[in-house]
Amino acid sequence: MTVYFIGAGPGDPELITVKGQRLIRSCPVILYAGSLVPEALLDGHQASLVVNTAELHLDEIVALLQAAHARGEDVARVHSGDPSLYGAIGEQIRHLRALSIPFEIIPGVTATAACAALLESELTLPAVSQTVILTRYASKSPMPEGEQLHDLARHGATMAIHLGVQHLPKIVGDLLPHYGASCPIAVVHRASWPDQDWVLGTLADIEAKVSAKGFRRTALILVGRVLGADDFADSALYNERHRHLFRAGVADDTDSR
Repeated sequence: MTVYFIGAGPGDPELITVKGQRLIRSCPVILYAGSLVPEALLDGHQASLVVNTAELHLDEIVALLQAAHARGEDVARVHSGDPSLYGAIGEQIRHLRALSIPFEIIPGVTATAACAALLESELTLPAVSQTVILTRYASKSPMPEGEQLHDLARHGATMAIHLGVQHLPKIVGDLLPHYGASCPIAVVHRASWPDQDWVLGTLADIEAKVSAKGFRRTALILVGRVLGADDFADSALYNERHRHLFRAGVADDTDSR
């Protein structure tokens, strides 16, 4: 018996790994986070027990996992996005280890990846940004020391900010000194869902644009010069003069070999 923490992806039922889909369709027990995982993702399942855990607390969820273990039944524990990012699986895993219940994590497509695809953007461009910071806005629980938004903003890297659209004015205030008013920023609502929507602007005008859209929750903020950039160097990877393991390339004047 194994508990499989499965990343369901950002919303589109087709954005799930083949392995994740196979497990959902074969496990006799499914526990899914119904507030963020569409029921369509469970299509084709043969489970005898399917539970939407949106209204359950941790102890109730652990009790269901423990009961399935006692019956020797595998569990598809389905979370949105990738379960290792803001999936609250750590606390479940701690209980499973204490109970000696086997588990496995099945990665999923992140909301950040879905937003980048929607915006037709590469988040790491040569000489623009080679770093992506995934973080959240401190609301119900504080951020660890050194991880406040103004600390992270000093890097000027591409940043994906979860759970922050309701605090957009404060976020803009933290970002402005480090990114500048002209820096592109996007707010994406329910990426890959049928009702997905988004707005792209700058730190100077994004608040007004988001207010006009009326986004209040389930939105991700992306900020960085990579958004909409077209003035950047080509990567070395596909440069005809670049040598690597799979292509000999052409030596240039700087090649010392």
